Amino acid sequence: MSRSSIWLVALQCSIAACSNGSGATSCTRNTDCPSNFCRADGTCAPVTTDAAGSGTDATQPDGTSNLCNPNQDGMIAQSELPLVAGKMATFRTTTTGAFATAGTANGDGTRSWDLSAMMSGDADAPLTLQSPTGAWWAADFADATYAVTLAAGSDLLGVFHVDATSVTLLGVVSPAAGTSKTELTYTPPAKVLALPLSATSSWTSTSAVAGYASGGYSLYWYDEKYTSRVDQLGTMKTPYGTFPVMRVATQLARTVNTVAALSKRQYGWFAECFGGVATVVSKDNEAATEFTTEAEIRRIAP
Repeated sequence: MSRSSIWLVALQCSIAACSNGSGATSCTRNTDCPSNFCRADGTCAPVTTDAAGSGTDATQPDGTSNLCNPNQDGMIAQSELPLVAGKMATFRTTTTGAFATAGTANGDGTRSWDLSAMMSGDADAPLTLQSPTGAWWAADFADATYAVTLAAGSDLLGVFHVDATSVTLLGVVSPAAGTSKTELTYTPPAKVLALPLSATSSWTSTSAVAGYASGGYSLYWYDEKYTSRVDQLGTMKTPYGTFPVMRVATQLARTVNTVAALSKRQYGWFAECFGGVATVVSKDNEAATEFTTEAEIRRIAP
């Protein structure tokens, strides 16, 4: 297993809803619906609903459903994050694209970023938050809220817990058990998002990582330190729409026997009711705070 694949890409998983509706057709993209509007609660809007904003302006993401309408109060609470097992959304992802993370200054202290255009290597795929119920690893992660694929090109799952104060990474597991299983536990759990999230949020956590890696019963152990803060406010344009966002800057530092082994940078753009609408992950050991060559670029798509 490549150790560099263990990363918090899962936090980009907006899953485009705060609650599932009932009595309506489920959807993951606009083309699933006769109205051509897949609402933010994962259900099709009625044909009579005006869906004009769904492709160009997602600042009111749920139309008339009243399930989670952004109040733009400068904070994102647990109730405004759709991090619940069963949620899904489509994300456009590339591992060969290029993007200037600095964005464009707006002249008022905020910045704008644009990830709406197609990039080299782009592919659309649904991303689903998996339920711990019935999973082979469930007994070892009793506090798990959901599990989700961590990164493009890997089938490893991050196991997460969500409560009113934080989103934490409990561990990393393979989809199936067996002699080639992966099961890594973070002690204490890695804090990957502080809640409620605001313009002044900052946090750090250090975890000891131990367990089994794919390919046999080799035991791994190392430390990971996550240092995160909200460093910019502004707007992010995605294929799904344009969102008012808080940008979370995170740096991962991994050490093995106190020796530095890996560092990575990540930026995540978060919006009320949608959660993370875009994520950019650096290549290994990126020195620059803002960069233009990424290991993975992912953003929400219709």
